Amino acid sequence: MPFSPEQFKEMSEQLGTVREEIGKFIVGQQEAVEFSLYSILADGHALLEGLPGLGKTMLIRTISEVLDLSFSRIQFTPDLMPADITGTSILERNEQGMQRFVFKEGPIFSQMVLADEINRATPKTQSALLEAMGEQTVTVLGETRKMAKPFFVLATQNPIEMEGTYPLPEAQMDRFLCKILLPYPKKSELKEIILRTTGPTPVAIQKVMDAETIVMAQQMVKEIVIADDMIDYAVDLVAATHHNNTSVDEWSKYVQYGSGPRGLQSIIRLAKARALMAGRFHVSIADIKTVAKPALRHRILINYEGEAEGVDVDGLITKLLEDVRQGASV
Repeated sequence: MPFSPEQFKEMSEQLGTVREEIGKFIVGQQEAVEFSLYSILADGHALLEGLPGLGKTMLIRTISEVLDLSFSRIQFTPDLMPADITGTSILERNEQGMQRFVFKEGPIFSQMVLADEINRATPKTQSALLEAMGEQTVTVLGETRKMAKPFFVLATQNPIEMEGTYPLPEAQMDRFLCKILLPYPKKSELKEIILRTTGPTPVAIQKVMDAETIVMAQQMVKEIVIADDMIDYAVDLVAATHHNNTSVDEWSKYVQYGSGPRGLQSIIRLAKARALMAGRFHVSIADIKTVAKPALRHRILINYEGEAEGVDVDGLITKLLEDVRQGASV
């Protein structure tokens, strides 16, 4: 049954309260907060890239507290095994002396999971997490178990320490709904961080929503209306990321691989989530332009010529947004 306009308005106001409550503890990092919430509403997962100590763990922990969701943190290391994430069956003896296998759930069964420094684990362990993200299930000894609802993974990468790491292949990065960049705080923000974290009075975080409400919000996102010309514009954006397009040839020569259908799906889903948080029932052109960079930056691969010229992906997407016009087919 479709939701009423009053329900949409009430949900939008509640989401605004969520953002305000998170802002009581997290200083700055507006894009990280907003796109983490967009990803949750769109029932997807996010990849966060930033230097150590910028509050990645506190961000996801604060969101889990405000949304009243269970939280777990997995510190990825080269010796981490898939069973350390998914859990395993162990042999236990009951009161009658009989032995039986009992499944012990791993941290992946929390509703919100922080996969810290995912590029430090081996590809085998990375794939165990990504399979759970994609299929929403875990299979151990032939038995399939479903993830909690809602289920959100925020994976982090350290952009400066590459020794001893296993970077995610492009095909696996494509599984993330968006890639969020965490910038270094400004001077004023650094001072505010000190005041909030080293003062005598801890910041109190209030619970604003619960799991049932979030699942309802995710369903509302699906019902947000998007016009055909908005879909066509998003299609043109994704098509323009490929190196063989002709309309933006002056920079597309630097692209080795462009975005696929998942990039288009991510743009639409994130745009719908942004519209709901803004209190609108429909997607606007501003929604699509705002979510384009986080949705596409990890899906475009620069070739050797582009790397030699110092071309960055965000700069290419900026030019793409300037060149591709609404209503003009690429």
